[in-house]
Amino acid sequence: MKRLPLLFHHVMYNLRGGFLVRPLAIALALGCAGALFSWLEEEFPVLSAWVPRAVFPSHADPQSAQVILAAIGGSIMTVVSIVFAILLMTLTLASMQFSPRIILGFARDGVTQWTLGIFLGTFSYCMAALPAAHSQPRPFAPVATVLGAMLLALTCVAWLLFFIHHISQAISVNQIVDKIASETEVVIDDVMPWPRNPNQTLIDERVDDLKWELTVPNPESGYIRFVDVKRLTALAKSRHIKIRVLRRVGHFVPQGVPLLMISRADRAAPEWIAAILAAFDFGPSRTLQQDVEFGLLLIVDIALKAISPAVNDPSTAINCVDQLSRLMIRVAARDPAESGMYDPPGNLRVYIPWMNFERLLDSAFEQIRMYSKSDAAVSLRMLRGLGDIARTTEDRVIRRIVMERAGRVVAGCAEKLDENEMGEIRSRFAGLQALLATS
Repeated sequence: MKRLPLLFHHVMYNLRGGFLVRPLAIALALGCAGALFSWLEEEFPVLSAWVPRAVFPSHADPQSAQVILAAIGGSIMTVVSIVFAILLMTLTLASMQFSPRIILGFARDGVTQWTLGIFLGTFSYCMAALPAAHSQPRPFAPVATVLGAMLLALTCVAWLLFFIHHISQAISVNQIVDKIASETEVVIDDVMPWPRNPNQTLIDERVDDLKWELTVPNPESGYIRFVDVKRLTALAKSRHIKIRVLRRVGHFVPQGVPLLMISRADRAAPEWIAAILAAFDFGPSRTLQQDVEFGLLLIVDIALKAISPAVNDPSTAINCVDQLSRLMIRVAARDPAESGMYDPPGNLRVYIPWMNFERLLDSAFEQIRMYSKSDAAVSLRMLRGLGDIARTTEDRVIRRIVMERAGRVVAGCAEKLDENEMGEIRSRFAGLQALLATS
């Protein structure tokens, strides 16, 4: 019962993007529909009379119904096996060229899930309806149900053509990066829901100066994928204590390493500590539930592979820089995620660390900057992207941070490029300095 809220969130996340839940639900729904329709047709024979004999001439021959249902079910599974074998091979090649983590994006793709669900659902429909066609004790052919199977088969043919068209577009690197960026924007909006308020006064809670009496170790190794902050706050309020989370979402925490600290050891009963730990979701890999940095790193991985000597594809790296700029503009336009949770106001209950703008900016651009020192095109696009971030915000602190990173780009290029190539880079940086100085 203590883990039910977290379990519900995990199920909803999988329902939205997991590769198992949606196809399984579609397959079960169509399978139940096949069994239900065949039963209704046998109980109410008038339903069979509605099927024109031009579509199904023999209404009293169960063998025809059995042959059609078996043929549709067998052919559908054959098509599923061939298509998804080819798809897996394509994904393997794409993961080698771009990044192995893009396979997670294809698993979350709604069209792929619906394709698998409809094909498996058609097979389940046929298998569920097949026993209804019998010769004993009296001949019965579920012709209306068979007509439904034929319509599902036609739907599968049309959907297969659409799926092939969709995959041919989905494996394009531009589509992959844009999809990752769109999903990351959703995470940004969830973690940072409020527009940036330049007049907001942040409460400076010195958590290091507070007294922490008990350290709670992590019970299992894994990445922190989700933290139920509201539940933590409610638990801390119920015992009138403070909780400090030591690791942020996205960190790997080995078993036995301190995970959080509690202000009052005498009020921390074992069952209550277990309830606190149940508010954390651990897993073998990072996810896009609350982890903004993970979305940035997925795009960075593709950019780094693109500018590697083995691939040498600066156009892809430039596209990644454009999408990273888009995400950082969104981050700059929002208030930072709240680290301190207060209940009542002014009374700290939970402190949980989040990445600020500066660290997210470094995650987005620093590795690309280091590996693109000898690539003038990528460096120029980074300067443009940093300039776009600075132009879209009035926050002087953010502008200072962005200009500092732009200076690093110019300094890094100066180590690898000659003066002729550095001319345009220095010119763009000077223009950016002049623009921000006058605004």
